[in-house]
Amino acid sequence: MLPDIVGPGLDVLFCGINPGLLSAAKGQHFARPGNRFWPALHLAGFTPRRLAPAEQAELLRYGLGITNLVARPTARAEELTAEELRAGGERLTELARRHRPKVVAVVGVTAYRTAFGRKAARVGPQEETIASSRLWVLPNPSGLNAHYQLPALAEVFGRLRAEVAEL
Repeated sequence: MLPDIVGPGLDVLFCGINPGLLSAAKGQHFARPGNRFWPALHLAGFTPRRLAPAEQAELLRYGLGITNLVARPTARAEELTAEELRAGGERLTELARRHRPKVVAVVGVTAYRTAFGRKAARVGPQEETIASSRLWVLPNPSGLNAHYQLPALAEVFGRLRAEVAEL
């Protein structure tokens, strides 16, 4: 099980879908070398340098946290059930209620749609909130997501960062 990297006063709590097998084995979020989460985070200006997955605890220094909707590791997110994702949405809501980040950013639009019953959700800021936090949906940074290459991911992450700076 991957640890939640959370604490009070977060600007953004990032929420992945679930750990991949390598992430679970290493105990590190977004640990697969082809995953673009860490590069996108840096290119968007959230961190002054590209962090390695082993440095995930450093996120707190920058007002950032990370968790997952579902704790169960799988080779592919499609292996998760709708029930697991909905339960993860409830857990994420409770985590947001407890820690009160300015923004919760769910990384994966398809998982978000299922977890929160928002079939028409799109990438970007959402109308609804999660607990008292603003809500964003970001593209899945997995190397399997060919629709978003690193420059496009960094641009969306950058829009989130710009909104956080205004809050």
